[in-house]
Amino acid sequence: MLKRESHSVSGAETLGPYTLLHVRRGGLEPGIPGQFFMLEAPGCLLPRPMSLCLATADELGFLVDPVGPRPRALCSLGRGDRLAIMGPLGNGFRLDVERPLLVGGGIGVAPLPYLSQRLGGPPAVLGFRSAWHAEAAALVPNAEVVVEPTYVTEALPPDHDVLACGPAPMLESVRRLAPAAQLAWEAPMACGYGACWGCAVEIEGELKRLCMEGPVLDSWPAAARAGRSPAPPPPDAAVGTVLSGPVPVSTVPSGTAPPATLREPSR
Repeated sequence: MLKRESHSVSGAETLGPYTLLHVRRGGLEPGIPGQFFMLEAPGCLLPRPMSLCLATADELGFLVDPVGPRPRALCSLGRGDRLAIMGPLGNGFRLDVERPLLVGGGIGVAPLPYLSQRLGGPPAVLGFRSAWHAEAAALVPNAEVVVEPTYVTEALPPDHDVLACGPAPMLESVRRLAPAAQLAWEAPMACGYGACWGCAVEIEGELKRLCMEGPVLDSWPAAARAGRSPAPPPPDAAVGTVLSGPVPVSTVPSGTAPPATLREPSR
């Protein structure tokens, strides 16, 4: 049975606005890409769900967006600090795909480096609100990067098995183009194991606890995969990530992964 354990922070680095938190893994298993861990910084009343970003023999890495008190508390941790971790939890991505394409929007890039590692470095399309945010693309090899006002949906190549993570409007748009996509959804969580129902979301008229049935769900429900035709998403669903305004484009640092390709914004 999973239990909350104390682990030591081995370091942290900054990627644009995000913090990549490195934690000594001890006996923690990395699990399946797309699963999550509950991380609790000292002094916080509740933990915060975080997708696993990187996994080595000695460390686990979590990409944190410092929005809100709990994420900011995690970002403030330094080498030698300790935090409580429980996981892996939930359902991750199915890896038995023939032509994988990773798609991420904003902090939704978090689970993609580990997913890319497990799938052997497939192509990826990543969208960000600015070149500053796009520094996180350095974690994902073989990635094409777009920044607003260009959306990831404008850069999706056809005939791929899409595995996506990002804000809900982006996922709604991706599933219009790739009905068989695997989509990693996000919702607030308090417990991480289905007791509180705080992460329940309505998808296709059915409540799903993302900590249990998700976070990764197939794009279309079982009825569609069985040959019946569910109602498509509303026509006014957003076409990409919910970000704001055109921004200047700068070079994205390559980091340790092969450099990503940065696409100029469309006019």
